[in-house]
Amino acid sequence: MGTPPLPWAAHSNAQQPLLQRNPSSEPVYLILGLLVVFINLVPANRAPEQGEGASREQHTRAVRGRAELHPHGGEPSVNPATFRWPVASNIDGNEILEIQVFNYSKVFTNRLIGTFQMVLQKVVEEGQVEVTDTLIDDNNSAIQTSISIEIRYQALDGTVGTWNDKEFLETPSVHSEGDGRYPLETDSLLSSHRQGLDISPGKSNQQSAERSFRSRDGEAGKGVFSAMKLGKTRPTKDDHRKQDEPAVLEAEDLDRKAMRQGCGLEPDTISLASVTAVTTNVSNKRSKPDIKMEPSAGRPMDYQVSITIIEARQLVGLNMDPMVCVEVGEEKKYTSMKESTNCPYYNEYFVFDFHVPPDVMFDKIIKLSVIHSKNLLRSGTLVGSFKMDVGTVYTQPEHQFYHKWAILSDPEDLTAGLKGYLKCDIAVVGKGDTIKTPHKANETDEDDIEGNLLLPDGVPPERQWARFYIKIYRAEGLPRMNTSIMANVKKAFIGDNKDLVDPYVQVAFAGQKGKTSIQKSSYEPLWNEQIIFTEMFPPLCKRIKIQIRDSDKVNDVAIGTHFIDLRKISNEGDKGFLPTFGPAWVNMYGSTRNYTLMDEHQELNEGLGEGVSFRARLLMSLAVEILDTSNPEINSSTEVQVEQATSPNCTGKMEEFFLFGAFLEATMIDRKIGDKPINFEVTIGNYGNQIDGMTKPIMQKKKEGGNGDEEESELLRNSSEDEGDEDGELVSVSSSQPVKPLVTDRNYFHLPYFEKKPCIYIKSWWQDQRRRLYNANIMDKIADKLEEGLNDVQEMIKTEKPHPERRLRGVLEELSSGCLRFVTLADKDQHHSSRTRLDRERLKSCMRELENMGQQAATLRSQVKKNTMKDKLKVVQNFLQKLRFLADEPQHTIPDIFIWMMSNNKRIAYARVPSKDILYSIVDEEMGKDCAKVKTIFLKLPGKRGFGSAGWTVQAKMEMYLWLGLNKQRKDFLSGLPCGFEEKKTARGQKLPSFPPISLLYTKKQVFQLRAHMYQARSLFAADSSGLSDPFARVFFISQSQCTEVLNETLCPTWDQLLVFDNVELYGEAHEMRDDPPIIVIEIYDQDTVGKADFMGRTFAKPVVKMSDEDYCPPRFPPQLEYYQIYRGNSTAGDLLAAFELLQIGPGGKSDLPPIDGPTDMDRGPILPVPLGIRPVLSKYRVEILFWGLRDLKRVNLAQVDRPRVDIECAGKGVQSALIQNYKKNPNFSTLVKWFEVDLPENELLHPPLNIRVVDCRAFGRYTLVGSHAVSSLRKFIYRPPDKKAEHWNMTGEIVVNMEPEVPIKKMETMVKLEANSDAVVKVDVTDEEKEKKKKKKKGGGGGGEEEVEEEEPDESMLDWWSKYFASIETMKEVGVCRRGVCRGEEENFVSCSKGQAKNKEKSKAPKDDKKKKQQAAPELPEKNKKQKIDELKVFSKELETEFDNFEDWLHTFNLLRGKIGDNDDNATEEERIVGRFKGSMCVYKVPLPDDITKEPGYDPNFGMFQGIPSNDPINVLVRVYVVRATDLHPADINGKADPYIAIKLGKTDIKDKENYISKQLNPVFGKSFDIEATFPMESMLTVAVYDWDLVGTDDLIGETKIDLENRYYSKHRATCGVSQSYAIYGYNTWRDPMKPSQILSKLCKEGKVDGPHFGPGGRVKVANRVFTGPTEIEDENGQKKQTDEHLALTVLRHWDDIPRAGCKLVPEHVETRPLLNPDKPGIEQGRLEMWVDMFPMDMPAPGPAIDISPRKPKKYELRVIVWNTDEVILEDDDYFTGEKSSDIFVRGWLKGQQEDKQDTDVHYHSLTGEGNFNWRYIFPFDYLMAEERIVISKKESMFSWDETEYKIPARLTLQVWDADHFSADDFLGAIELDLNRFPRGAKTSKQCSLEMVTNEAELPMVSIFKQKRVKGWWPFVARDENDELEVTLHLLTAEEAEKSPAGLARNEPDPLEKPNRPDTSFIWFLNPLKSIKYLICTRYKWLIIKIVLALLLIVMVALFLYSMPGYMVKKLLGA
Repeated sequence: MGTPPLPWAAHSNAQQPLLQRNPSSEPVYLILGLLVVFINLVPANRAPEQGEGASREQHTRAVRGRAELHPHGGEPSVNPATFRWPVASNIDGNEILEIQVFNYSKVFTNRLIGTFQMVLQKVVEEGQVEVTDTLIDDNNSAIQTSISIEIRYQALDGTVGTWNDKEFLETPSVHSEGDGRYPLETDSLLSSHRQGLDISPGKSNQQSAERSFRSRDGEAGKGVFSAMKLGKTRPTKDDHRKQDEPAVLEAEDLDRKAMRQGCGLEPDTISLASVTAVTTNVSNKRSKPDIKMEPSAGRPMDYQVSITIIEARQLVGLNMDPMVCVEVGEEKKYTSMKESTNCPYYNEYFVFDFHVPPDVMFDKIIKLSVIHSKNLLRSGTLVGSFKMDVGTVYTQPEHQFYHKWAILSDPEDLTAGLKGYLKCDIAVVGKGDTIKTPHKANETDEDDIEGNLLLPDGVPPERQWARFYIKIYRAEGLPRMNTSIMANVKKAFIGDNKDLVDPYVQVAFAGQKGKTSIQKSSYEPLWNEQIIFTEMFPPLCKRIKIQIRDSDKVNDVAIGTHFIDLRKISNEGDKGFLPTFGPAWVNMYGSTRNYTLMDEHQELNEGLGEGVSFRARLLMSLAVEILDTSNPEINSSTEVQVEQATSPNCTGKMEEFFLFGAFLEATMIDRKIGDKPINFEVTIGNYGNQIDGMTKPIMQKKKEGGNGDEEESELLRNSSEDEGDEDGELVSVSSSQPVKPLVTDRNYFHLPYFEKKPCIYIKSWWQDQRRRLYNANIMDKIADKLEEGLNDVQEMIKTEKPHPERRLRGVLEELSSGCLRFVTLADKDQHHSSRTRLDRERLKSCMRELENMGQQAATLRSQVKKNTMKDKLKVVQNFLQKLRFLADEPQHTIPDIFIWMMSNNKRIAYARVPSKDILYSIVDEEMGKDCAKVKTIFLKLPGKRGFGSAGWTVQAKMEMYLWLGLNKQRKDFLSGLPCGFEEKKTARGQKLPSFPPISLLYTKKQVFQLRAHMYQARSLFAADSSGLSDPFARVFFISQSQCTEVLNETLCPTWDQLLVFDNVELYGEAHEMRDDPPIIVIEIYDQDTVGKADFMGRTFAKPVVKMSDEDYCPPRFPPQLEYYQIYRGNSTAGDLLAAFELLQIGPGGKSDLPPIDGPTDMDRGPILPVPLGIRPVLSKYRVEILFWGLRDLKRVNLAQVDRPRVDIECAGKGVQSALIQNYKKNPNFSTLVKWFEVDLPENELLHPPLNIRVVDCRAFGRYTLVGSHAVSSLRKFIYRPPDKKAEHWNMTGEIVVNMEPEVPIKKMETMVKLEANSDAVVKVDVTDEEKEKKKKKKKGGGGGGEEEVEEEEPDESMLDWWSKYFASIETMKEVGVCRRGVCRGEEENFVSCSKGQAKNKEKSKAPKDDKKKKQQAAPELPEKNKKQKIDELKVFSKELETEFDNFEDWLHTFNLLRGKIGDNDDNATEEERIVGRFKGSMCVYKVPLPDDITKEPGYDPNFGMFQGIPSNDPINVLVRVYVVRATDLHPADINGKADPYIAIKLGKTDIKDKENYISKQLNPVFGKSFDIEATFPMESMLTVAVYDWDLVGTDDLIGETKIDLENRYYSKHRATCGVSQSYAIYGYNTWRDPMKPSQILSKLCKEGKVDGPHFGPGGRVKVANRVFTGPTEIEDENGQKKQTDEHLALTVLRHWDDIPRAGCKLVPEHVETRPLLNPDKPGIEQGRLEMWVDMFPMDMPAPGPAIDISPRKPKKYELRVIVWNTDEVILEDDDYFTGEKSSDIFVRGWLKGQQEDKQDTDVHYHSLTGEGNFNWRYIFPFDYLMAEERIVISKKESMFSWDETEYKIPARLTLQVWDADHFSADDFLGAIELDLNRFPRGAKTSKQCSLEMVTNEAELPMVSIFKQKRVKGWWPFVARDENDELEVTLHLLTAEEAEKSPAGLARNEPDPLEKPNRPDTSFIWFLNPLKSIKYLICTRYKWLIIKIVLALLLIVMVALFLYSMPGYMVKKLLGA
């Protein structure tokens, strides 16, 4: 689409230079496309770069131009210079204009002073932009110089305003705001009519809504624009209406419209008006209000943390006595102590109950520590511990970790590595969460420790130690905390007015706390300290809590609290980063700043709930360093350290920000406030705060900047602004003038803000970190769009509109383009010097994530099909969560804005507006979503006052306009206000154009009439004690309100009333009203005879507007009724069906308006009904009601209900049931079916609810309401006649379903998708034991020989019910694995046999069947062939009701409610309001019905649509209840255990099985059955409860479950007695129903009017047109074969859901798992019960005896262990004489759990080689449960225990080697623990035996002593990283075998062992001194001794010589 040649384009020809200098002094313009830049500083020429062509690709255009220089000194300024450029193609909104400013030099090269870059998006959209901004130097830091430019742009196609040449050269006159956007995603519907309206002058650049159109060929939507006039007229915002169209846009409509528009609009991308009209933001002047009111944070809730400590393994340490300490928050509990073992088994369960706010709960730390040898005197030594916060557990799937291993580490010794593993379950349950425990069964896979670590997904198993450095620099803006009275006294006496606050900072993380020093009396404390935590990384504690506290002699109080979420400041991906933060300011919010002694909102300062005022801000940073633990210098303690830190460099340049606000309306002010004058205060940080407001931060600058030139630039800053002089004088006005309120109605006031609207403005100074907020805003906007789109899609699905998948595709396209847009915008992010590491890393990761998400969205878009819709929606929901997560900026910048309403200077109510939402940017996407828009704000009460019902009433509804931006960008701050006002300024600001006004005076006003068509509401809130309400609606618009009439006693009022508001005055331009009418608030109240009406809920709506010059005609008028969701607090409370229109009253007065026709009902007085075009079209329907009976009616006003009756009402018509004459005797109705006719809307979505009310008829014609129920949607009861074609399964052909038990290896469930008249054979296997057995025998009993030792064939006589049960559980677990996709291929076979196309009905049924089939196919999955020896039953992991849709296939149960819903958060749960149940059903259909139904044979007109219904006379039934076991019971005794027993109640029967209680068990196996005779309907509610037995006092209820037997009994699913898998007449699988399969089949056929069954020869049976085949013989106990049809009949029953028309799934033989609930702890599961119920009518033959399911008695075994030899044992002792290493070895052994029966061998003394010989036998008798692989031990817990407790413990044998010492304790040398079910084979010789055998368990073949019976070999001992070996024989015998071949202990008779052949050295030295001399001395030291003796002799001789020599000499000399 070309434009006419531009007048000035004629003389620009190709030869002209690129830039023309304009000699005149007029400004020159630079035209870039044409782009005109008007520059106010020195730009200079740059040498053209190479690769300039490429720069076009990178979306930059080098903008070249030179401006005039003014070489005289002083301030550089420029004569406004102008450049213009022609460009060849349209400019992309992402391109950048760059202006460089040079210092000009004649001689040297020009020096670059700075650059300015700008994204041209705004230019492209607006056509004209003026910008003032600072320049940036080479280092990307801002310099003082600033530049002002003005840019204009005219696109080629003229889409952005047209100007002529002279417009360029004169002052620009007004140009139209174009509508050409770069093509983003369409989210608007073009409407077919548009008018051009002239723009009011003075409003040059309004932002138009961000709307654009994409035509298929990707051009910039030119086709669209050709439809508009582009001259000076501005297309109305008509194009952006969403509500123009009827709410339901049919797809054809869209296509038609698109064609009308002449552009290929894709139907995908069109947003449908969402059902609540307000949630769609129609246009740009108003932002959407938030409908949920009540603060939910900070309110306490119930939580339960349950922890099971199962066992520990590989604890580091020798011979320890470990116990586990479990700590949650402050509470501690301990397990029992296990003696001398490194792998203790506990299986102990602990429960902690809390009632605290969620934030507090999720920050609590769960700490598990293993402590060694703790007793009364010693505290024990810590082995290792594990920490995790409750929040981490709560975020897990199902809120739990199940059977996971926690890694223990020692916080005192960082270098040590892991200290062991602890296996546990941890679950955190809030109210209403249900926890699904995976099924308990024998644990095989969980021994794989590494694969089941207790860590959330994504956390690496090897966590390292890390240091967390939290640096606290300084704080500012602290409030005055004169908390101590003394301060006041002191002040009074001494007059000492120092700062009254002594702050310090406390940081809490992972259960540790650190704090800084206290800065005495300082409002601006300076700390510069760092707190260091040492913790494992990644930590399992998510939040760091940082709190500024005020130190006080009496008690310290929190000033403010901030939480840092580690997930937001780190990223664990492979390109992720460690947690890092700042240095950045964090803002703290809390209670108000008026200082009272007792602060009622103190909790807010602790971080609970939403802060209501700014408290302080703190400059801090965080860094993490991973420790290298190998480094010896590391200080290995985890104590918190506090050190000095250096002060940070600048955190950003201080900028002056400007906040402007205008109050356009203040209505709905709560009358409770009183009529004192009211004013509003707005604060940002402490600016604007009247108590201690801040002024311009002169002092602060020094602090902030930290350097001098920063200062200078601050001073310079104003000079570049032309209004600099007065701007300094601009004094902030932060609060409006007090005004007296006027009365709106009896609940609300309003303020008289009519034509005069007060304004506020505040200047404040903050570091300029807008970029953070901008990025968050872009992401928020993408997320908002996405959320809106998703709501649309869900709404379309809910209301069954066509093509929701198209809309989803559109949503995904929007998402992907939004993400890519983010990447381009964020990429331009200019690198500020002030960006922190977190800013850089987050930017990178956000860009990665969004780029990724954009690509995924694009791929997903192509995959969205009708059938993949649901899954894709889930994925997109995850996108939304991720976006919201990413958009949350952890580093704060500008604090939030608070708006307070003050009455008489008292603070009443507040609203908090995040600063990012109103932050201005010249790039559209970066702008806050409420910036420069009118926002509806609801004020709420602060803190706790807002909890509960107080928080539901609106304190005030404000219409506010807010704008926050840099002061220098201020000129546009009024641009978004509704037009047509004059500004009123203070005297000072009169002359100045950009001085903010203190009020706005609207000169233009429009008069409208509002019509509210209030049709009806449904599912309202019960506000009266009767369980009903007397509702009326109150409609508020501007300052008027009106009410509908009150309708008594209903929750579904149909008001059908038109409310007319006349003379509604709206201020502003007419066309803006049309786009953006104010919202209407509708409140629903309950009228009370006395007192005030109760609030029941609120909703918002936007009216459809008609201007006086528009016609009242389709498509917009008359408006359609829509449903609006009603909210009460945060919870939904019904829907309102209404329509609203706002009609302008033109010059002709009201006569021009469409007439209000419609009769004024005389009986309703002057009430106008909803007019005809709007009210729904009705047609006649018949409603048939089946009245069955009433159940469980409670007393009403203490009187029993005796003669109840049911009244049914729908749309004003109704019917009453027959009266029940005596409720006690028979609570069923005598007449079953009644009907009434009623006019209902054709559109099913508009159907009114149906009300069921039960009244009790008392004497003298009085009635009392017992209870009521509203059926909100009749859809499921609408009868839809079946499709003729599909219905007649033309019964000619046969379908053979062949059941041959040929392939026993793979069992397959087959889904039969067949066409009726084809002959197809489908194989469906049935297991047939006999045949299979023969097969097995033929095979040689082998399981395919894959394991040498295959389990032997279970003997039929050995099998019992429990074999079946355990086999089924195994199967269930395997199916669980398959479900996750392992054996997908084998799970099903589809055989679809059709000659023609399968019929439609079949096709649509298939996917549903699919799911059912999968569930049903579950038990018969192929495993190894050994699995099929045992018949199985179905174990349901939940109640049977959930599997079979509550058995409401034809009989529905409606709960009757009474009593008002509680006002506290824990609303009186529905349970407590139930006063009984009505059983019956209904059927709704258009009259007349097609004939063929009434003509069917056997049609009874009395029963209408309810044909073939059984009689409801009383019937006697034998009820047999089987209780298998309970799991995870809630402990009831102090010791953390319970003594459970079963109690069963049915009618008058009450069975308490008290004497059979099970001592101290939380997982008791009951194995009991109970028979009860009952009479339905009187006794039909079965209660099975588990009580805790107590020796003294009453027994406590642990939990109970209730089963409605009646629905089960009458259900088509036949829930009386489950159908088993195969038919047998003896053995463990005996058929237990008194009716044989063939009898059941005939009965079903008869009832379902199905032809059959016809048994034929050769094992065939025909039912309807299905033929089944199967075996025909059965074997009795004696092995005699008999002919029988039962197998065939059973086959049909198991495939009954394949039978056409009558078929449905029959309940299989099963065990169901039911949660146990305790009325005292509503909603929290107290355990689960596995059970099932059989029912047999008494008029039939009696059933056989009950199956015996009593718990298996453990089998007695004897384990004989012979210890032969040891080798390479560690030598522990040094010999006294010789210093040799030796050990006195003995071996000790015991079975786990029986430490007290430990047995020792004798001692092998003095082993010098580590070899020991023993030949010693231990004998361990034990009781063992084969199926559970557990040893059963019964023993008393302590001397005080009343009875023995049964423990089940894994079968593990512990053997230890010790060194015997006589005088000191024995030394422990090593141990091994063998799990008798799975242990490695022993080595043949000691040489082959190595530690690998124990450590690499996975690779070695494992053996089980229970299969092998006898094993001999060498096993390694593990001790201190060395290993010794031990040779042992293990021999297992049953008790009987042991009696036959007895053996003696040690080496005794019988069967004695020979004495070991020990070396002579083995003896005790001090018992055999001679022997020790002989062996120790003689052998080794013989020569030494001889040498010593000789030496001694020599010495003696010499000595004698020396001694005697002198005497001798003398003798000689004297010659004697």
